Amino acid sequence: MTEVRPGLGIVADRQARWGVPLAVLVAGMFMSILDVTIVNVAIPTIQNDFGTTVEDVQWVANAYTLALGVVVPLSGWLGDRFGHGRVYILSVLGFALGSALCGISWDLNSLVVFRIVQAIPGGIIPVITLAMVYRIVPREKIGTAMGMYGLGIVFAPAVGPTLGGYLVEYVDWRLIFFINVPIGVLGAVAAVLALPSFPPGRAGRFDVWGFLAVASGLFALLLALSEGESWGWASYRVVILLIYSALSLALFVVIELEVDEPLLDVRIFRHWQFTNSLLLISLMSVALFSGLFYVSLMLQQAQGLGAFETGLVMLPQALATAVTMPIAGRLYDRLGPRLPAVVGLILVAVGTYLMTDLRVETPREHIMWLLVLRGFGMGLAMMPIMTGGLAAVPPHLVSRAGAFNNVVQRTSAALGVAVLTAMLTGHQAQMMADRGALVPATTAPPALGSPGTPSLLGLYAWYQQTNLQVYVAVLDEIFLVTAVISVLGVLGALFLRSSVRAAPGPPAAPAEPAPAEASIPSPRPAPDAGPSLRAQPAAVGADGQESRRPGG
Repeated sequence: MTEVRPGLGIVADRQARWGVPLAVLVAGMFMSILDVTIVNVAIPTIQNDFGTTVEDVQWVANAYTLALGVVVPLSGWLGDRFGHGRVYILSVLGFALGSALCGISWDLNSLVVFRIVQAIPGGIIPVITLAMVYRIVPREKIGTAMGMYGLGIVFAPAVGPTLGGYLVEYVDWRLIFFINVPIGVLGAVAAVLALPSFPPGRAGRFDVWGFLAVASGLFALLLALSEGESWGWASYRVVILLIYSALSLALFVVIELEVDEPLLDVRIFRHWQFTNSLLLISLMSVALFSGLFYVSLMLQQAQGLGAFETGLVMLPQALATAVTMPIAGRLYDRLGPRLPAVVGLILVAVGTYLMTDLRVETPREHIMWLLVLRGFGMGLAMMPIMTGGLAAVPPHLVSRAGAFNNVVQRTSAALGVAVLTAMLTGHQAQMMADRGALVPATTAPPALGSPGTPSLLGLYAWYQQTNLQVYVAVLDEIFLVTAVISVLGVLGALFLRSSVRAAPGPPAAPAEPAPAEASIPSPRPAPDAGPSLRAQPAAVGADGQESRRPGG
């Protein structure tokens, strides 16, 4: 039975109809985020196909990341200006088009250009999706919905290596792009049929100077992090980029505090719960992506597994995350964010600490179970942390808060991997030098094979074995640092709210705000409903605007 209250619209009807639109949104976002890790698996094959260097082929991934840093701050304004539904559909189709262009690329330069084309809608989709989730889902069900939303954020990167490894080894690397085309077209059609109407909001005048400041600052930061290892962290180019990034982002804050209609309202950081959630998300992004990156390196370089075999070892972690995230959403709805976040981060810290004892000969089943433990923790903690932060933000600022969330996830993951990789390289070189110094100069190289085998082969074999042992030992140190980062996350999670609180509504609202801005048609009133239903007052949407809903 549909309940109708003056000023609220059809609340019960919306509660029965948000499941299908949410599934459509999650599928589109899953496709865009999966592309980040699925392409990384194909980098060596692309290098061999196009005959390029390692430094050049890395731009297939770097160009995508840099373009994301530029377009994400713009996403919230685009949704408010043109309507979230329209922007989402066009972005899904644009992502499919960019994927098709990547699949037909004829050399490395064309692939890099098409990756930029693909990244523009790919960066918009997660931000727009988050804003629409908060407009179609009732507030009391937002934890459950965010548990489903989180499948794209955590599960998609984890399952990428398995799917990408299979396509690269047994089919063709171009299929990792072509597979997005039918999914994108079907997703756009489903969005047209299933999503409610999202009218444009109050976008205001476009903040040109703020956009230039934040886009150029993020571009410089991500470029420095991407190329720091090859250019040298102390090189002039990296130092200049880092200084420029710091100055540009500081200028962005000043501009946003002065303009009447900011692109991203930095005053949102006055809400401590939201700021704390961003800090925790940055720590979890470092833990998530460093685990995916370095465990994959160890399995392939130290144990000699192929890309698909490596993906199979890491697949149970993704499945554990997928199972846990909906449960975490329900726990958030009942208990609030603190308890699931603390327990989840403790599991991540314990699982990561146990990985500090890995060796070259460690069974892959043991590594798999440690990853599963981390997967349970990630699934339990990520969405309650994000949802708890967004709950402190007024509903009309959720799209802008979502942009901050995506920027923090991208930059913190890139920063964490870059810093940890610099540590790995430096410690590996130092440890190899230390072990070499312990070997007396008069030591004969070990014998290898028959007596007539050249001694240099024995020396080379000894060097390779020592190098692998040093490499894994340094990885253990990296996992120890990541475990410490997870412990810091546990301490930060203790400051989250211990109960669920509704997000504050827009100021000066004349009536209780509706859970969503989506326009869902009202059914005809019953004959005995009375005259009050024939002239309902204006309902206040989640963006703070009034919208007339016909009563009959």
